[in-house]
Amino acid sequence: MDAVFLARVQFAMTAGFHFLFPPVSIGLAWLVVILEGMGWRKNNLVYQKAGKFFGKLLALTFAVGVATGIVMEFQFGTNWSEYSKFVGDIFGAPLAAEGVFAFFLESGFLGLYLFGRNRVSKGVHWFSALMVAFGSTLSAFWIIVANSWQQTPSGYIINNNRAELSSFYDAVFNPSTLPRYFHTVDAALMCGAFFVAGISAYYLLNKKHLDEARASMKVAVIFGLIVSLLEVFPFGHTHAQQVARTQPEKFAAIEGLYTTQQGAPVVLFAIPSSKPPELKASLEVPKVLSWLAFGDVNASVKGLNDFPKDEIPPLELTFISFHTMVALGMFFILVLLWALYAIYRKTLWQNRPLLKILLWSIPLPVIACQVGWMAAEVGRQPWIVYRLLKTQMAASVTVGAGEILFSIILFGLIYLALLCLYIFLLVKEVKNGPEHDLVNHTEKNNLVEA
Repeated sequence: MDAVFLARVQFAMTAGFHFLFPPVSIGLAWLVVILEGMGWRKNNLVYQKAGKFFGKLLALTFAVGVATGIVMEFQFGTNWSEYSKFVGDIFGAPLAAEGVFAFFLESGFLGLYLFGRNRVSKGVHWFSALMVAFGSTLSAFWIIVANSWQQTPSGYIINNNRAELSSFYDAVFNPSTLPRYFHTVDAALMCGAFFVAGISAYYLLNKKHLDEARASMKVAVIFGLIVSLLEVFPFGHTHAQQVARTQPEKFAAIEGLYTTQQGAPVVLFAIPSSKPPELKASLEVPKVLSWLAFGDVNASVKGLNDFPKDEIPPLELTFISFHTMVALGMFFILVLLWALYAIYRKTLWQNRPLLKILLWSIPLPVIACQVGWMAAEVGRQPWIVYRLLKTQMAASVTVGAGEILFSIILFGLIYLALLCLYIFLLVKEVKNGPEHDLVNHTEKNNLVEA
């Protein structure tokens, strides 16, 4: 057994499992802000009940995300000690900033949001929800900073075979930070939108909590369509241009461009093969890739043949994961356009096929996030820090393959139990539905005031 391979498998498993939860919690937090805000400003009990209900699901998702994230970070010191030695001076700063400036903000205000209802003013309570959303989004920024530095390192010097920080600003705002941040956070907003829309569709299909379901569905569809369109342009387009300029090997791999071409085509569909390197059953649009990457239909785009063979990322996985993400993105736009049209025609509430599509689409944006990160991380290989440190050289030399395999099995069992528990609690809360205590509390207040 290869210890380095097992270490990569373990990190992929722990990071992938953890990444199931932050996109949902980020997107859901902002939708809770909208629902609670409409309930407060309009004094609308329906929106208040919907906000409280989805706030409870947010708390559950946030808790599981925190628990799984801690395990992932410990692996830098156990399985990847050589990496930690090389980048510790740089990598530690954004992780510390995430904990100090973002995590405590998010978790502190989450407590106020959950337990402060009817104990603080409605304005303060809504502000606590806003801070939870802001904190989760700020947390994502610092994580993206750390990861983006691995993709496009800057603001450093090499001293004694270590990368040392020379400019905090340049390291934070390296060439890929902002394009990747906006693209990733917008994807998280899509996760939240489909989460709310899918659960609302469940109630509409089962004719339960109809007022709350209709209110939350309208918000989720409009919000989701806006962020889905933004994911394509400008965020997706800007990020693709950044990759084309700063990581040309990755760009060639995700686009399936084997040879350097002027007026390069964009591949809509193909079956990639590396032995021999070719695209089978390819469906292409001429010159579009050159235009998308460089704004010129005749621009030259580097193909994989222009790079050393030992610096080319895995082709099949990179290409398939990227194109799966793009296909899902197009699906989201079409479904939400259909749903918005049905809302406009006042037919969505009875459109069972569309409601079922929205219900079963709940996990699809999370899958899109997973394959998007897969394209980003696999596309960076063989580098763990682009053109500075190869993954093979970053693993710990003292941790054996047997120890890593044991921890993979152990973590796998724990994560399976945790996922089952999360789904069980989530389903239980959804079946219970929005509570009626808000109505009762308001009626009591009205009686007291009278």
